[in-house]
Amino acid sequence: MPTVLRWKGFRFYFYSHETSEPPHIHVDKENKSAKFWLNQPALARNIGYSVKELGQIQNIIEEKQDLILEKWNGYFGISS
Repeated sequence: MPTVLRWKGFRFYFYSHETSEPPHIHVDKENKSAKFWLNQPALARNIGYSVKELGQIQNIIEEKQDLILEKWNGYFGISS
């Protein structure tokens, strides 16, 4: 599970076996978890985060979208 970013206790990562899905990022903190699509950042799944937290997470994903997609493509061997 490559970790791409850590921010204010949030861990942004992806699973190495999820190549059949479009690019996405998982975000965990404590006992909460979310999954966001990357090409057009949007929430795919949420377990426990508040609306405020989800907004903060999405803002970070949007700010770091190029970096996260670069890491995704590099890890899975996808040419840009």
